[in-house]
Amino acid sequence: MKFPQTFIDEVRSAADIVVVISDYVSLRKAGASYKGLCPFHGEKSPSFTVNRDRGFFHCFGCGVGGDVFKFIELKEQLGFGDALRQLAQRFGIPIPELETSEGGRDEAAQRESLLKVHEVANAWFREQLASPPAARIREYLRDKRRLTDDTVARLQLGYAPPGRDNLRQHLLKAGFPASLLQTSGLVSRRDDGSEVDRFRNRLMVPIARDTGSVIAFGGRALEADQVPKYLNSPETPIYTKGRTLYGLNLTKGDIRKRGFTIIVEGYFDYAQVFQAGGLPVVATCGTALTNAQAQQLRRFAPKAVLCYDADNAGQNAAERSSELLVGEGFDVNVVRLPGGDDPDTFIQKEGRDGFVQQLKTSRPYLDFLLDRAAAGLDLSRDEPRREFLSRMLAVAARIPDPAARDQFADKLAHRARITEGVVRAEIRKAAAARKTELPADRVPTLMGQLRPAEKGLLWGLVHDPAHTVPWLQSLQDTDLEGLTSAPILRLARDLHGVAPTEVPNVLMERLSTREAQWLAAIASESSAPVLDAGSSVTSLQRLTHERELSAVQRAIDAVQAGRGTPADLDRLLQRKLALGRLLKPEER
Repeated sequence: MKFPQTFIDEVRSAADIVVVISDYVSLRKAGASYKGLCPFHGEKSPSFTVNRDRGFFHCFGCGVGGDVFKFIELKEQLGFGDALRQLAQRFGIPIPELETSEGGRDEAAQRESLLKVHEVANAWFREQLASPPAARIREYLRDKRRLTDDTVARLQLGYAPPGRDNLRQHLLKAGFPASLLQTSGLVSRRDDGSEVDRFRNRLMVPIARDTGSVIAFGGRALEADQVPKYLNSPETPIYTKGRTLYGLNLTKGDIRKRGFTIIVEGYFDYAQVFQAGGLPVVATCGTALTNAQAQQLRRFAPKAVLCYDADNAGQNAAERSSELLVGEGFDVNVVRLPGGDDPDTFIQKEGRDGFVQQLKTSRPYLDFLLDRAAAGLDLSRDEPRREFLSRMLAVAARIPDPAARDQFADKLAHRARITEGVVRAEIRKAAAARKTELPADRVPTLMGQLRPAEKGLLWGLVHDPAHTVPWLQSLQDTDLEGLTSAPILRLARDLHGVAPTEVPNVLMERLSTREAQWLAAIASESSAPVLDAGSSVTSLQRLTHERELSAVQRAIDAVQAGRGTPADLDRLLQRKLALGRLLKPEER
């Protein structure tokens, strides 16, 4: 698809890269740039920088980098067009008609239709909850779930009546095609070919994007023999379970304000915490916490408090989620509610103040893991002690910060009744054994092969394009042969009709992700490389002449060995003399 360049330029001008990245990363001013923890790999010490003036980001830890479009492409796993659209919508810029394929138009239209059908279905479910036949459902919410009318309205809860295809008929009358209803997951096709509502006789919980658009539903059974107890929408072109957090649209402001997120497992756990007022809570959508969900939360706050069910399954999930969150750069605490309660039942009994007090006494995740591992073990005996140590050494090896590892070692030694020095040594061994290279797609492995001349030109293309581009245009294809940066330099050299100030932006649009990372890495260097643009071009041309001189000398040797004519020898000697003059003025 092709967008007008004027539209791309307008979005780039409006989309302040610091504002955009601050949605995902907590940034601090550091000189002329901003710094934070990289959202693309786990780290404890910030190596991720954003330069507002140049419009670039770069991580010195994993090498990822680019402009504001590249950031959205990488973070949201989108193509350029979708990243451009997202930024346009974020900054209120109208999206023009696209020159695109029929298939692309159809996909975009389908997504818009799916959002619309969910909007209409949500309104219908809410109407059913307000109807006389749903009196018992409203009573259930009020008396059993202890939810106020205001909470029910803010959560947009609804009701799917028992009928076979009530919603389907309503949506067909509203003009939606039957094929779209199946794609949306609201209607199911049976083996006999008939179509029925997916949700029947269920309390309906709408699931929304963080922007507020409803994209799926969860349906809670209302009869004791009704299975499954919770039925969720299937994944669709607009809904992916592992990338969606329930309730984030309602609490993201509280999360930013409070600086942490309370993560719970169920819709009604969320409902009670939300109703308590001003608490920064989200819930997973019927799945274990995923990296994508953690990365989404990292946009809003750097700390998470896990408050899962107190049973064994809930505590196992808390253990897995803790380590996942730490891997994404979170500071993690864990709450274990007393009496086997979940957040829903605890708040109904103890109220907001009791729950807040539990939050205040939450334990750091490493202490939680130590308690879990030691539970039921007699650590005065050798075999249980070895089992405990083996499990905890594996945990300690995954702690990225050496100081934190040493602190954990002290706690571990105290629990296991072993000398601290011994435990520290074992942890360091385990950590060293785990060290591996970063994945190839995160490391610009060829950066070390860049010549000083290449670095000079790449740096100049970003920081001084008006001076660099004319020099670059004097290079021939032969001057670029064998250079790591040849694709970038060739593209920049062949740009025509582009204002110098727009060169960095246009390059970023057209480079591959890896090439954009190289350019951003060089551009992020605080000082100019040793060679400026003119010296860089001269250096590369000199390399070309040296290669040619070597080839000419080999040809001369061949002629002198009898494989050529006197005329060939004369021509080659003349060329050798000319190359010698070209090389003589500059000492290498």
